[in-house]
Amino acid sequence: MSDDGQHGLTVIAFLGSVFSPYYAWSGRGDPINHSAMNVVLYGRPKAWAMTERSRRHVDRTATSLAIGPSSLDWDGTTLTIRIDEVTTPLPSRLSGTIRVRPGGFTPAPFTLDAERRHRWWPLAPSSRVEVAFGRPGLRWSGHAYFDTNDGDVPLEDSFRSWTWSRATLRHGAAILYDVARRDGSRQELSLRFDPDGTPRPIEPPVPAALPRTLWRLERATRSDDGQASVLRRFEDAPFYSRSLLSARICGEAVEPVHESLDLDRLTHPLVRFMLPFRMPRPHG
Repeated sequence: MSDDGQHGLTVIAFLGSVFSPYYAWSGRGDPINHSAMNVVLYGRPKAWAMTERSRRHVDRTATSLAIGPSSLDWDGTTLTIRIDEVTTPLPSRLSGTIRVRPGGFTPAPFTLDAERRHRWWPLAPSSRVEVAFGRPGLRWSGHAYFDTNDGDVPLEDSFRSWTWSRATLRHGAAILYDVARRDGSRQELSLRFDPDGTPRPIEPPVPAALPRTLWRLERATRSDDGQASVLRRFEDAPFYSRSLLSARICGEAVEPVHESLDLDRLTHPLVRFMLPFRMPRPHG
């Protein structure tokens, strides 16, 4: 999010896109053959891009990743993301450079399921970001978050749903991660991170209800006083939502970025049929 609160940005590099209908229909035999760079701008202007690409359009080294014409490069202090994509559903050019500067790194990933088949690593919970886009013309700087996820089986095999939120604190960040597993058990992670990335578990805040989305997706969060509200709607899909909230975490008034995911909805045949309209895959 920008320091003035007017702009937001999400970038996700997928190797084996977990939301890809093409990957699901293929039987998930080759994850690299279903890669994509998802880029979303919030505020004004808005933009969405997520073109899936085959293995021959992916190039990886220990410090870089290229998916089609977009790339990520790590030089030891800064992650430089170069974007060159086409938006959907209305095509227009989306190009620019994003620089993420981590304040520090967390020591290890967390496992989300009892079988340890899914791993989440909030690598740099407190980072700074500089955004410079030429198309559309846009420049800003703000606070950022950088993580990685990997798994050995499809998400829907292990989970029914989850809610997640990340809030910037005066010193560091807080992340709340509530996971409903497929076997009926739950995992509730409530974490505070120092600016250098050191994690400090905290007592889970009180559950706080949120209104359903436009697609009637259930969602909830946590707050010190059990109160939270939706400030802005970023994404509203049949199976997923991303929002900006107002809440109280670790004794501070904060504006967390919040997401809810319903895996049963994701796997519904009608939803799978709808997804290619937002996630095109060119031939070749």
